[in-house]
Amino acid sequence: MRPPTRASRSRSAPFLPLAAAALASIACGEKETAAPPPPEVYVSDVIQQDVPVYLELVGQTRGFQDVEIRARVEGYLEKVAFTEGSLVRKGDLLYEIDHKPLQAALANAKADLATARARLQRTETDVARLEPLAAEQAVSQQELDNALSARDAAKAQVDARQASVDKAELDLGYTWIRAPLEGLAGTTEVKAGNLVGRGESTLLTTVSQLDPILFRAGISEAEYLNVAKRAEELKRAQGGEPVTVQLLLADGTVHPQPGRIDAVERAVDPTTGTISVQFAFGNPDRILRPGLYGRARFVLEERKGALLVPQRAVQELQNLYSVATVGADGKVAFRNVKVGPRVDSLWVIEEGLKPGERVVVEGLQRVKDGTVVNAKPVASAAAGSK
Repeated sequence: MRPPTRASRSRSAPFLPLAAAALASIACGEKETAAPPPPEVYVSDVIQQDVPVYLELVGQTRGFQDVEIRARVEGYLEKVAFTEGSLVRKGDLLYEIDHKPLQAALANAKADLATARARLQRTETDVARLEPLAAEQAVSQQELDNALSARDAAKAQVDARQASVDKAELDLGYTWIRAPLEGLAGTTEVKAGNLVGRGESTLLTTVSQLDPILFRAGISEAEYLNVAKRAEELKRAQGGEPVTVQLLLADGTVHPQPGRIDAVERAVDPTTGTISVQFAFGNPDRILRPGLYGRARFVLEERKGALLVPQRAVQELQNLYSVATVGADGKVAFRNVKVGPRVDSLWVIEEGLKPGERVVVEGLQRVKDGTVVNAKPVASAAAGSK
């Protein structure tokens, strides 16, 4: 065979790039038609266990007693005798109002009382002198009657002056304002040098008793009826003791002192449809202050053999709830479920699932019904771990 001539080589040269391009396109086509790997999702087993169902009520703390300290007499405030925001004992001096005007008023009232008593003594002397004379008809009955009337009027005058003295002493005592109970004093509303008590009882500060401390929350009518019907059952479950209540604070911690139901409001608020429930909690360290928000939590019932899935696995659309299950063949199937109460990070499923089934927790946005997935387990949290 003869070697190719220069002319034949020149004629075949344009076809070489075309052949190379064709081979490259064939290789790319093979890569494009390769099946993509199944999407990766994380699944959790449907667990079955006994779980406590809690009722949580959002509310706010308040002092066991919140007493407003007010000025009861008019005068200039001379002294603020306590440290704002500190603990005060019953009887501690809080404020002092200028007492000199009231001391003068008391002295004047005592002088009027002395005058009235002297007048009474004189009228009693007149009666004692005229009574035997009238018996002997040495003086007229009219004179004796006048003397008796004067004596009675003098007695009434003494009583009136005595009342004025008592009031002046009370007013003078009000110039020293003392704590009516042991508790935490708030900031003062009025500083020394201000005129207080003119035309009104000026608010000076508030003292709150903090141990125990109260927590007030609103409960819906349906929840109240449920609790009221189960009250005896809950009490028996705790050995006849009152229902134990936990207080969950704003930082996520639980108040160390257990509480109890203290009082229930007599009527439902028609504007909100709720009824107020008051709880009492021990507060020996006085950590809790009035006005703190939190949640009162207590066990409402014990669900036996409840089915639980992570809350992240449940989708909600127009009050319809669904989960994505993964079968043994790795296929995804969406299923409607009926949900119950939430327990920590889990959700009780009342209908639609069976123990041991797997539900998608992460990766729901990458799957649809019938999708084959690469399922990986995700750590599951047991209920009641809090």
